[in-house]
Amino acid sequence: MFKPYIYQNKNWPNFNWDDKSLIHLLSEVRNLQGKIVGKMEALGFSLRNEAVLETLTLDVLKSSEIEGEILDVEQVRSSLAKRLGLQIENPVYSERNVDGVVDMLIDATQKFNNQLSRERLFDWHFSLFPTGRGGMHKIKVGDWRSDSTGPMQVVSGAIGKEKVHFEAPSSELIEKEIASFLNWINSNEKMEPVIKAGIAHLWFITIHPFEDGNGRVSRAITDMLLARADGIPQRYYSMSSQIRLERKSYYEILEKTQQSSLDVTDWLIWFLNCLLDAIKSSESVLNKVLDKHKFWNKFGTEIQNERQKRILNKLLDGFTGKLTTSKWAKMNKCSQDTALRDIQFLIKKGILQKENAGGRSTNYQLIKLR
Repeated sequence: MFKPYIYQNKNWPNFNWDDKSLIHLLSEVRNLQGKIVGKMEALGFSLRNEAVLETLTLDVLKSSEIEGEILDVEQVRSSLAKRLGLQIENPVYSERNVDGVVDMLIDATQKFNNQLSRERLFDWHFSLFPTGRGGMHKIKVGDWRSDSTGPMQVVSGAIGKEKVHFEAPSSELIEKEIASFLNWINSNEKMEPVIKAGIAHLWFITIHPFEDGNGRVSRAITDMLLARADGIPQRYYSMSSQIRLERKSYYEILEKTQQSSLDVTDWLIWFLNCLLDAIKSSESVLNKVLDKHKFWNKFGTEIQNERQKRILNKLLDGFTGKLTTSKWAKMNKCSQDTALRDIQFLIKKGILQKENAGGRSTNYQLIKLR
């Protein structure tokens, strides 16, 4: 028997939930939010900036990964640093599609108190699709979908055996639905801000107003509202990174909620648990930043040249693969002899060590700080 979608309920969009089921989780989230912000604010200015850069880089990368798009980490980092006015080692050129995702996130988080309008949403959408294409397909950019090829559906399965998980409201209803959504998001200031972020995420993704990019825009709205909840533009945890880790359960709870009543307690429980895990994961970002700071405090005066500094920063940021003499030479555009002299100097200073011996297969790694 067909179950009506949530927006087909008579009282839509008057969501309801059981406060008693959320109060413990919400208290834990708010407590941890305060602790992580307090811990970060106690750091120096440069360390806070480094933590923000790490967090936002993760956020951009993982939000795109959820949609199956893999962005270049160095391009994302460079684009973010440029827009935040931060100096980083060896910035690289970033492509338009990378800059677009970054621009949307920067606007959402740095201007979190600005009202959300249809024009702002259209600007975000233009940023996401600067070429007017989603993959190989031309899409309608900076405007609502038209449903010219049929209803907007979330579908899985092979051709001929498709399973429809969700069908969005008709395009004829979008203007009315978005007007209601924007009126709510720009008012309702007495609502608990974290709960508001959870409701907004569900509401926008249910309207599904664009041909493509709805997931990324909904996560940007979530980031904007979580910044309001923290009261600061600096982001020290990434909801998108956690959703990427819990993607299977994310889609399952969305489908379940979108095919049920207006009681969204289960969705909010999932959202709060996901947010809680995201905040806990921020400890790894903080530890990475602090380890880097500790390393340069200890060894900063020992470094001989920019080549050494460049590679050590890459190792501290999470170098992919094994570091060899040939890789050192290639990244620094120097000879193998120069690379070997650099490495041997750093080994002598107790900064690098051989990972394993054996001629050309010799790899090098950082000494672990005590």
